[in-house]
This record gives sequence, C-alpha cells and structure tokens, in this order.
Amino acid sequence: TFGAFILLQITCLDISSGGGLGVSTSTDGTMKIWQAANGEIRRLLEGHVYDVNCCRFFPSGLVVLSGGMDAQLKIWSAEDASCVVTFKGHKGGILDTAIVDRGRNVLSCSRDGTARLWDCGKSACLGVIADCGSPVNGIAVGTADNSLNLGTPEKAPSEREIGTEGKILLLAQEDKKLQGVGLQSRQPVFLFVGSDAFNCCTFLSSTYILAGTQDGNIYQLDVRNTNIPIQVIHRSGAPVLSLMPYRDGFIASQGDGTCFVVQQDLDYVLDLTEADCDPVYKVASWEKQIYTCCRDGIVRRYQL
Repeated sequence: TFGAFILLQITCLDISSGGGLGVSTSTDGTMKIWQAANGEIRRLLEGHVYDVNCCRFFPSGLVVLSGGMDAQLKIWSAEDASCVVTFKGHKGGILDTAIVDRGRNVLSCSRDGTARLWDCGKSACLGVIADCGSPVNGIAVGTADNSLNLGTPEKAPSEREIGTEGKILLLAQEDKKLQGVGLQSRQPVFLFVGSDAFNCCTFLSSTYILAGTQDGNIYQLDVRNTNIPIQVIHRSGAPVLSLMPYRDGFIASQGDGTCFVVQQDLDYVLDLTEADCDPVYKVASWEKQIYTCCRDGIVRRYQL
C-alpha cells in the first residue's frame, strides 16, 4: 500500500508501458502522475471540472488520455503536466476511453449513449461509431478474428483514420446489451443481452472477450458466435467494475471490495483481496505487480 494520495475517492488508474509511472483520477477533478515503485507524486494534472472518470497512458508512456463528467476528453503530457488537447462533442459525462494502435486516433464513450472516434493531430471528432440510446459504461478495441464480417463503410473513411481497419469495438451498455461494432465500418457485428447493465468489457484474444455486469456476472464469449456464452463466472452479486487480461487469464474487481486473478484455462482463482464492502474501481498491472484503486483514496500494490 502506498498510502492515501487524496482524501477523495480514486476513480481510475493506469500504469505506463514501461512500468515506471502511474496515473490516477479523482472525484475532485484532478489527476496525479506518480512513481509506480514508491507512490511518490510527480505531477498534478488540473483542468477537468467535476469527477475525472477514466485515464490511460498512450503506448509511449509519456502521454495520458482522460475523460470526465464535464464531457471533456483531454490529452496530457506526463512530463510537464500540460494539457495539450481538449476534445469536446459529447453531451454527457465520459465513462471510458480506448486508444487505437499507437494513438493517432482515440475513442471515448459517454452517458450520452455514443462512442466517438477522435483525431489527436487535428483535435477533431472523426465520427460517431455507435449511438446506443443508453449510457455506454465501458469500451474496448481489439483486432477482430479473420473469419468475422466487420461490414463495409457506407462512405470512404477519412484519411485521418489510422489503424481502424480490421478492428472491432466492444460497447458495454447500461441497457443490459453488449455490442460489437466494426470500427471502420460503423456496422453492428453482434449483440448480446445479459442479465443486467454491463459495466466493463475487454478482449482476451481476437476470438474471446469478457464483459462484467452490475449483478456480478462475468460473461466469456466467442465473438464468432455470441448466442451462448462459453461460460458465466459468478462469485458474488456485487457489480463487476473492472476486467483486464493478465497472462493466460484475467483480473477482475467487484463492488464488494474483492479483486481476483483467474488463470490456467480460467479454472484457477487467486484472491488478492477479500470482500470488505469498499468497491475496487479499477485494476492495472505491470509484469507481476497489480495495482488497485478504491473509494478510500488509496492505491494498493500487490506482488504476484
């Protein structure tokens, strides 16, 4: 445990690709860049109004993408804390983001029911990828299995779209739907209806995906046939708040404070925490280090 960075709750965190830096967001509208080894604060990022909901490092590890309840998407320098780009266009709070390839384009989803593609170089929206009619709580972008039909764009993509071909965008929706959309085509690929609102989603591979619901289900699906889940993992009725691939399995966190690693063909579970009623909002990892953030304002690090 690094100790409390802030008194207000930490809503999200990420670790840079090299493992040296961490970034975390808070309900007071600020973000912090810190040394992953010891939690020492390096930079304070200020510019959002209200809660900052999500953050992630670009692949370079030197730049951060964030989204907040102010409906703004921002790009920051981790080196000097400057906000280099602000994207505006969403009509509601931004709930999650994704980065396409090296980061020429980025994605965001919002309470306004849309997922949007943005051009970092021109600070412009390249288009609405999906308009779901219901808040989109989480997104993930991945390379699609070759056998999947991603559809054809109705018009030629902008030359500013870099790396969207052959990609599928997952949308975890408040209306109990998990949707897959061709990133370049904007065409629906699959639609799966779950037991409750979907909070988060991720790719395990180009074939297999995971999505977590408000009532505690983790669905594993094959994108080539989403009619029947491969399996449904249910450990408690607490909301599944975070999912991320880890080695040959994944890490999940829930609203009751549990955080666990599922490994080896998804049948071996390692519990990092026990239920303590304080939600674990987000999980990040680097090599054998696992980092979690909670409502209590503390970032915790676990060594596997």
